[in-house]
Amino acid sequence: MVTSIKDTVRLNSGLDMPQHGFGVYLITDEDRGRAAIDRALESGYRAFDTAQFYENEALVGQLLKESGVPRKDLFITTKVTNPKQGYDSTLKSVEQSLKDLQIEQIDLLLIHWPSKKHFFETWKAFEKLYDEKLVRTIGVSNFEIHHLEKLAIKANIKPAVDQMEIHPYFTQAALRDYLKKNGIAAEAWSPLGRGAVLGDETIGKIAGKYGKSAAQVIIRWHLQSGTIVIPKSQTPSRIAQNANVYDFSLTDDEIKTIDARDRSDGRTGPVPDKVYEEI
Repeated sequence: MVTSIKDTVRLNSGLDMPQHGFGVYLITDEDRGRAAIDRALESGYRAFDTAQFYENEALVGQLLKESGVPRKDLFITTKVTNPKQGYDSTLKSVEQSLKDLQIEQIDLLLIHWPSKKHFFETWKAFEKLYDEKLVRTIGVSNFEIHHLEKLAIKANIKPAVDQMEIHPYFTQAALRDYLKKNGIAAEAWSPLGRGAVLGDETIGKIAGKYGKSAAQVIIRWHLQSGTIVIPKSQTPSRIAQNANVYDFSLTDDEIKTIDARDRSDGRTGPVPDKVYEEI
């Protein structure tokens, strides 16, 4: 049972990753960013998820350094952006990410989107970075089953994580089942469906039962489903609220009820195959 924001998921690389992390997408203002990250740390968050695409690695790195929390207590994820994919470009871009984040080693490095042109080249670079201990573990983002099966043909190291859009309106059940069978952790970006799920009447009734918000119920659903979750917010009160999900548990029936909110048109982000063909 998930009992604390300190709970971790054991990755196939042997690394323990916090199951409940903090997303920093759209945090680009220093003052708002400091308030958000300070509140996140106060609320117990120790995992922070950024990306080259977010253009805030330097800001996040500086704020985390200034926080006084020891580096060994933090788990930092970043992602290689699409224009930087390819063997040499990936290596060079990760060198810059390390400088911007002001760290000597990235905890988790992800390929942001599958790329047809650079598919194996980028992963080869990831394996080199892993072998050189510049990253502690490597994974992918927005990879679907056929992308993972293609990668397995030439990969020497299996991805530890697949970060993708998951929320009650887009549960990704088939992909999550595949990941579980293959020992790859599922991580949810847009865990609240970019807000689309927050007004759901069924989830609202469950929230009312526990005296919680819809967001808290959805985060709890992710956690009890075994998914790594990284809600994002720049509002200090909401950041604290999103961390306050360890004083109640959903029943099996409630989990199934939320699972059933899945929709055929629930995706809010890009279709991975379209991005794959473009890059």
